[in-house]
Amino acid sequence: MYYVDGRWVEAGQAAIYPEDRGYNFGDGIYEVARIYQGKIYQWKEHLERLNRSATEIGMKLPWSEDELLDIVQELMKKNLPTQDVDAVLYIQITRGVEPRNFNYSQNIKPILTAFVREKARPLHDMQNGITATLVRDIRWLRCDIKTLNLLGAAMAKQQAVENGYHDAILHRDGLVTEGSASNLFAVKNGVLHTHPATNLILHGITRATVIGLAQDLGIQVIEEVFDTEFLKESDELFYTGTTTEICPIVSVDGKAIGTGKVGEVVKRLQEAFDKHIAE
Repeated sequence: MYYVDGRWVEAGQAAIYPEDRGYNFGDGIYEVARIYQGKIYQWKEHLERLNRSATEIGMKLPWSEDELLDIVQELMKKNLPTQDVDAVLYIQITRGVEPRNFNYSQNIKPILTAFVREKARPLHDMQNGITATLVRDIRWLRCDIKTLNLLGAAMAKQQAVENGYHDAILHRDGLVTEGSASNLFAVKNGVLHTHPATNLILHGITRATVIGLAQDLGIQVIEEVFDTEFLKESDELFYTGTTTEICPIVSVDGKAIGTGKVGEVVKRLQEAFDKHIAE
């Protein structure tokens, strides 16, 4: 069951509005949240980011926090066979429907679409690591807003997969930003390095959680830009994200990172993350 503009719709029966600005212009925002054992993980943080994204694109949300939570909880009841499974929640809000034009009126009504589906944790990738390739970052300059403008990221991911890699690591003129759909960390001499939370990367919720967990473990974190050469010489690499969690990268463009196996810093962080989501 999907929630589409105030209606409950069965899969295969949902219809889009041809002149929805999200469909025509990518004019909208979204959030993806994790559900662990039937409980929404970090809902408050996702809600805060949803509201920030709306503010950044000049969209006023007509739903209260309680109304959004009611919709999400109803989605879980309608779509999950039991209330103790792992799942993923997707919420999308477009600016609304009007005759196609680049500008829009101030009284346009936003449209909310959402779904919940079962999704197991990516344990295999977390335990064994994945491969990546460097791809030029061609996305727009407001990657900090979680909008529907994802074509650049999708093209990067597709390029990586078609060339035999699991994912892409994006860079702007040799300066590393993040993954196609995840934030990126490098480990060098026991220190975490990651791109600062500027307009060039998404301000990831899992990213912030991992930084906090690292600090709790006494691991130094440096939020500074680094280049592709530093990345290739790092001891460990990993992605962070809502659905990827903490995912090690064992090789880039066919070259092993560190020992070519999941490193000890990543393992410590994964263990701390497991405890965090169980709290």
